[in-house]
This record gives sequence, structure tokens and C-alpha cells, in this order.
Amino acid sequence: MRRASLNILASFFILNFAYSQNLKTNTNTFVKSSFESFQSGEWIKFRIHYGIFNACYATINLKDTIVDNKKVFKSTAVGRTTGLARLFFKVDDVYESIFDSKLVKPLISRRNINEGGYTKNIKIKYDYLNNQAIVNDIKHETIQYVKIEENVQDIISTFYFLRNHFDVNKLKIGDFIKITMFFDAENYDFKMKFIGYEDVKTKFGVVNCFKFEPYIQSGRVFSESGDLYLWVSNDKNKVPVKIEADLRVGSIEADIDGFKGLKHPFKIKIYE
Repeated sequence: MRRASLNILASFFILNFAYSQNLKTNTNTFVKSSFESFQSGEWIKFRIHYGIFNACYATINLKDTIVDNKKVFKSTAVGRTTGLARLFFKVDDVYESIFDSKLVKPLISRRNINEGGYTKNIKIKYDYLNNQAIVNDIKHETIQYVKIEENVQDIISTFYFLRNHFDVNKLKIGDFIKITMFFDAENYDFKMKFIGYEDVKTKFGVVNCFKFEPYIQSGRVFSESGDLYLWVSNDKNKVPVKIEADLRVGSIEADIDGFKGLKHPFKIKIYE
């Protein structure tokens, strides 16, 4: 279960982020020029649980920063086990992404994790002139130069890219959204199938959502479709509301648990 909890934690940061930045399906193109879905000061919290047992909490926030005398965005995602889960398996994960505020284009990525004693500290700089990522493994004091795919995203920037740059008005049931993501020192292909619209009960009330079924490469977090579903709010914010993973031992879920600083009102159908 502890590894499954980590997978769901990683999935929340990877899936909203889906992975080729073509964002094409059949003849439909979802990319559009937009800057409407988020703003500096946004903060979202998720509760990751196995039944009534809380395993982890994860937060993601966005703020302004300056890189090379240019105003850009910095997003930080933090995941931590809590309560009894922390006694059995301590997790302290931090992911950071600094990206261009207009194009949602990653400039610097950081991953500093501690998962039950397994640690990793990676910093990546993106060199678009030479089409490569400079991967600095701080723990092992090594540097790699890895070719990147065109228009690649990192694990966190994809979260914002998809929210801003796919046109929900063109989305049809059965369509796929495809992305390429660079993670650690590899390019990953990923796609999500649009299942339809569904109401999701949250602690804030009922929220109408887009429902997606992610398909992840074999050997990664989950190897087959049907294991994982993602719900995203059907409003201008397009924030993740729920993720559910079906495992051999049951089902693990992550639900939105708190938010502030959203650019638009969070659409709630029924207040409770």
C-alpha cells in the first residue's frame, strides 16, 4: 500500500500534467492561445486516502519570480505522508517548476524527494537553442546532457499548460489528449482519453467535471488503462478535483481538500 500511495501522489503531479505537446487527436487541435485559467497566488491542496485512512497530503502553489531579469512563474508541489502512514513510511517530496508565464514553457525543474529513505535531488535547466536538457544530479554530483522533444513540458508545468491550452469546446467523447513530458532524464509519452462529463461530490459541494482515462507507458506508474481516472472541474479554472486508482488491494483516491487564490469562481452545483 505504501508504494501505491506514492504512485497516486506522483500521479496527481503527472496526470494533470498529462505527457507530446502536440495536443492533437484525429483532426482536432486543442492548443489555443490563452492565459485565463490561473494566476499568481493560487494554492490547491489534495487529500490522498485509502478508504477512510489518510495516507498523504499534497499541495501545489504558484507565485511570481524573476529569472534573467524576466518575470516568470514558479510553482512548488509538496507531498507528505501524514499520521500513521508517516510512522510506517515517511515521504517528503518537493517538485518545482519555473516556467515562462505566457507560453507555459519550462525553464528550470527541480525534484527533491525522500521516500522511506530513498532520496533524489535533481535540477534540470532547459536549453532550447541546443534542444537539450542539462540534468544536474546533485546527490551523485553528475551532469547529463539529454536531447528533449519539441515543445516538451516538465511534470509540473504540464499541469498549467493543459489548463491554459486545450479548447474544451472542441473536446468530444472518445478524443485523446497527448503530451510529451521530460522527467528526471527521459522523455515520456502519455495520453488521456476523454470519457465525458460527471458530477463529483466534494467537501465543498457537487462539482461538474470532465472525466479522463489516462494511458501510461507499460512499466510506469500504472501499466494499463482502466486502472486510473481523473476528474477536472468544468469551469474556467480547470483544476483537478479527484483522481482514483484501482489496485489489487482496493482503491486509492485523491480529492481536492482546499484552495485559495483561484482566478475564477469555483463552480459548485450544490452547496453543503
